[in-house]
Amino acid sequence: MRRYAAMFERCRAGGEGALGAFLMLGDPGIEACEAYLDALVQGGADMVELGIPFSDPIADGPVIQAAAVRALQAGVRTADCLAMITRFRARHPAIPVGILTYANIAAARGLDRFCAALAGAGADSLLVADVPTLEARPFAAAARKAGLDLVIIAAPNTPSAAIARLAALGSAFTYCVARAGVTGADRSLRLAHRPLFAMLEEAGAAPPVLGFGIAEPGHVREAMEHGAAGAIIGSAIVARIARGAAPADIAEFVDALKRATVLDLAGAAD
Repeated sequence: MRRYAAMFERCRAGGEGALGAFLMLGDPGIEACEAYLDALVQGGADMVELGIPFSDPIADGPVIQAAAVRALQAGVRTADCLAMITRFRARHPAIPVGILTYANIAAARGLDRFCAALAGAGADSLLVADVPTLEARPFAAAARKAGLDLVIIAAPNTPSAAIARLAALGSAFTYCVARAGVTGADRSLRLAHRPLFAMLEEAGAAPPVLGFGIAEPGHVREAMEHGAAGAIIGSAIVARIARGAAPADIAEFVDALKRATVLDLAGAAD
């Protein structure tokens, strides 16, 4: 069984949602980043989403943009990211690894070579943040050729034609944005995603996972209550790293987030 399918099945059997945790590869440096990656798993993350540093990350807010700058200034390049993924996979053979990047990064190596390199390093999925469904077919073909899932973004205002395309091209999970705009950690969250989730299910799309704006255990609980299969937290983790949090602090924060995926225990998660 593929890692994502096994992970979602395990979470469903346990009466909980899946928790995804995002880090920018190489932030604030390679050695420190690897310690933080291990902390995500120690804290209970069911899957990790890893960014490849890029100079123009248009889908990301200021927190993750700053993380990309720190990694690039530390000299981190795509080859270093592939090496970090390889080492992470050796340490954590069962955790699904998703890569979040931009079209320029993928095109620089050629789609087939890039996807093959990710798969060879141990990645499971690829999300190309600046590629809409109308342009996703070549990325889906290259991903499938390499044995990767292609994750596609959906929003409450995504039209039905785009939902049909993402259902046909995407797999592993559907990245549903919790709010409009770029990535970021907001204190307030107003979810109205049940119609989107129903459309995705009717179209046969991969399970919905909420991201963009999920910042605290209460947000995770709300995502579960709205029917999401999981939630991904990025900026709230990256901001703590930027402030100098120790890996143990990150693990503790992730643990609180994970506990919020279990509805019966949600009241104790905050």
